[in-house]
Amino acid sequence: MKMIDVSVLMSIYKKEKVSYFIETMDSIMNQTVQPKEILLIEDGPLTADLIEAIQNYKQLLGDQFVTKSLKENVGLGRALAEGVNLCKYQLIARMDTDDIMSPNRLESQFKEFRENPELTIVGSNIAEFSGDTNHILGNRIVPEKNGEIRVFSKRRNPFNHMTVMFRKDAVIQVGNYQPLQGFEDYYLWVRLLKNGYQAKNIQEKLVFARTGLDMYARRGGLAYLIPGLKARKVIYKEGLGTITDLLVVSGIHIMICLMPNKIRGKFYEKKLRN
Repeated sequence: MKMIDVSVLMSIYKKEKVSYFIETMDSIMNQTVQPKEILLIEDGPLTADLIEAIQNYKQLLGDQFVTKSLKENVGLGRALAEGVNLCKYQLIARMDTDDIMSPNRLESQFKEFRENPELTIVGSNIAEFSGDTNHILGNRIVPEKNGEIRVFSKRRNPFNHMTVMFRKDAVIQVGNYQPLQGFEDYYLWVRLLKNGYQAKNIQEKLVFARTGLDMYARRGGLAYLIPGLKARKVIYKEGLGTITDLLVVSGIHIMICLMPNKIRGKFYEKKLRN
């Protein structure tokens, strides 16, 4: 199996399901090319079942699989910032521990960077599923070209976080991941775009993203409303949008947060997904 100079970066915490983590790891192992490093940040203490699963992959993969344990849960932004600093390779592929890679994901993105050395970040579309990948709920299609991505970023996240591959040096140059509850990735993207870095989204669904009512519940209620409004204000100040863009997205955010979960789910499926 061909090995490529890529680090796969993931963060895991105690509430992750072991079965989901196993599916994720198996999808990485089934790639058409293999990353030279898989780095897993353990964000705080984990359950015994998760620890056992991680140990099994350490025995199976050897030096290819690296873990870093954090004594306490610090949140996604800080955990990923730690991970970026620790990654051995300049190209870092993000992945979530409950999603599934298409077999050609890493090969397709690595090829883009070889053919277009000016690129800093490459993402893709996703297929959202519940239960297993035969039950597709919808797709999130993101713009392909750099100019389209810049315009899209004024109001919406222009990348599917679990699909991106980016250059480590550029991410560190703009300040790395920073804590911004629920928007850590979006905040990083707008800083990269504002600094002139080039981006692309491959128009293929290279990741199957797990979704369902739990996800919609996390995107609603007062617990998400206030931090979301604060985050959008921060992104507006750092990004490319206008005050009109801020007002529009803030209004939509308030509306979505106040919807019941089932209605919110339908809204995402019909209005915000393709």
